[in-house]
Amino acid sequence: MQHMKIPWDIEDAKQLGRVLDRYKDKYFFEVMLTLIVTYIFLQTFAIPGSITLSILSGFLFPFPLALMLVCFCSATGASLCYVLSYFLGRHLVYRYFPEKASQWALTVKKHRSNLISYLLFLRMTPFLPNWFINITSPIIGVPLFPFWIGTFIGVAPPSFVAIQAGQTLYKLSASSDAWSWTSVILLGFFAALSLVPVLIKKRIKEAIE
Repeated sequence: MQHMKIPWDIEDAKQLGRVLDRYKDKYFFEVMLTLIVTYIFLQTFAIPGSITLSILSGFLFPFPLALMLVCFCSATGASLCYVLSYFLGRHLVYRYFPEKASQWALTVKKHRSNLISYLLFLRMTPFLPNWFINITSPIIGVPLFPFWIGTFIGVAPPSFVAIQAGQTLYKLSASSDAWSWTSVILLGFFAALSLVPVLIKKRIKEAIE
């Protein structure tokens, strides 16, 4: 039972994967619920380790189920972090990240009419860390529903890469091995795709005017 712990790196994930794989057939829903609760806990309190759990999900479950689980856990955990920050985080955000928070508030105001597309773009790209998006969004006026939807859909492409890597878990030596130039190009494509509705909306508006 020494391996029943939160996997902080790929070696922990391998050991935990071996243990859970033994119990999965007999206790499928218990294993799945354990992973869901752990994933949401990490996301809620912005604790590192989610990428490792995404890889582990790809190892334990069929691809479509793993993808849905990871997207749901990411969106729900991030939303709980959002709620915590709404009640407790304002002072911390403006004390430790005043300039960055103010700049992002202006950007969000600029993209208010295309907020979901903007959140999709942020989730698929490394311009802002996910933990910063989670704790800052309620402070600068990002509504919770677009935040959840944008996170659920936006984390799908990077999760796709991690889950796919999970199918070859024991060949990985580090979580960074899940990434390749192909996956980076794929993420870039989806990030660009998330901006298409914005461009279409802008063209329609210009045509009407």
